[in-house]
Amino acid sequence: MANIQTPQQSEGVGAPHDGPDFRFMRRAVGLALEAEARGNLPVGAVVVLDGEVVAEAGNAVLSPAYHPGQHAEIEALRRVPVELWPRAREMTVFTTLEPCVMCAGALLLHGVGRVVFGALDAPGGAGHLLEGLPAYYEGGAGVPRWDGPLLPEVCDALHRRVLERFDALPCGRNNF
Repeated sequence: MANIQTPQQSEGVGAPHDGPDFRFMRRAVGLALEAEARGNLPVGAVVVLDGEVVAEAGNAVLSPAYHPGQHAEIEALRRVPVELWPRAREMTVFTTLEPCVMCAGALLLHGVGRVVFGALDAPGGAGHLLEGLPAYYEGGAGVPRWDGPLLPEVCDALHRRVLERFDALPCGRNNF
């Protein structure tokens, strides 16, 4: 059911690193670095419609106050202007890290048409779960296209920094 594609498939074989997907992913990287500078995890997300950024955010789990639900994707979805939601299937969310279960669920239920991620998240990414969704989504109906990794040479380093910090968070495995 999941339609996972590589960057070459989504941008065209041999696509230059200056295509629109790369431009939006670089903006997500910038947001991730801004989030990290504020003391948060280095994850950024950008929501695009008709080739324009309509919302964006960095991770805000740790600052200004600890809140485990303030992932970059959730924060970006929250900032989408309400009048644009009827066009959710036309939206693409670019995120530096493969979305987790919470974020994948939010992207699915918001009706986002496409997700492009920068780094695979083997320990916590939800892409593999798209194959086992409830019957309502049978045949992939309503499931976002799942493309990535895109710019792993940049985003993998951000992912490593997330992993270095995540287990120590109150929601991390050191506190199970």
